[in-house]
Amino acid sequence: MLAVVPVRDGTVPPGGDEATAEAGGHAVVIGSGTAAAADALTTATEVWTAEVGAFAPGAWAVALTPHLTSAAVIVLPASADGRDLAPRVAHALRRPLFAAAISVAPGCVVVARRGGLVAEEYAPAGPFVATLEPGARGTVPTGRAPRTSALSLALGAAAGAAGAAGVAGVAGVAGVADASVLEVLAPDPATVDLSEAPRILAGGAGLGGPDGFAQLASVAAALGVSWGASRVAADMGWVAADRFIGTTGVSVDPELYIGLAISGAVQHVSGIGDPEHLVAVNTDPSAPLMAMADLAIVTDAVALLSELAARLGVTGA
Repeated sequence: MLAVVPVRDGTVPPGGDEATAEAGGHAVVIGSGTAAAADALTTATEVWTAEVGAFAPGAWAVALTPHLTSAAVIVLPASADGRDLAPRVAHALRRPLFAAAISVAPGCVVVARRGGLVAEEYAPAGPFVATLEPGARGTVPTGRAPRTSALSLALGAAAGAAGAAGVAGVAGVAGVADASVLEVLAPDPATVDLSEAPRILAGGAGLGGPDGFAQLASVAAALGVSWGASRVAADMGWVAADRFIGTTGVSVDPELYIGLAISGAVQHVSGIGDPEHLVAVNTDPSAPLMAMADLAIVTDAVALLSELAARLGVTGA
């Protein structure tokens, strides 16, 4: 098994470490700043770096093909770039693609369907490509630096010049045309995919209803963070299904996670990954999420949210 981890400016994408761990610690890191990204992979034992510049999934897939054919299973993180690159890699290798996997092994893939409500198990008869959902598997750092070596890809002079200039969209491989990037906009915390959000303010059933979550969203916008919810809130119809966090919803792995009135059911806790900082607010000091928190605040989450809204000057809250 082999992981392919696309990186930009040395930043490991969400799920990069998990995809590498699932592949037994073996990974190809491709993009810009690959040496730094290889050092940042905590689960890698052996890494091949391909410093090819700006993102060009079509050209990358074709250029990677000779280096991937010997691996029966190719795993990519289901990050934005991973989801873009994976089908191109599968097409170039003439292999089936299993998207949104929550477990990948030779001869067995478990894939989440219907918004995470159903897990389907497949037994591929031959080589395949899969994307692994960030937060689905967790990681155990190796505690040591991986062996690294450079991988030379035949992208052509045009692609090399594009990478050096920081511009994507030049076809570095004959017959392959990638999209041109006109401008890169900063992500909007309100609309960014929760699986890629670095900071999340989440609410549970204790917020009481749609009004509580409207206030939560307003406060999150004022703080410049993303917002989410527990499954109970989604099941009650208080929030959209794409906002609920958990193993049957969106799996996340943020730097900061703040849970308001969330008790911490197993399916929710399993979906929040391993935040660097975890804050929990609940009236029940023995709630599971409170026990996990770096900072546990025993108070009424609704009152705290209202006070925070007032201090931030959130109108209509």
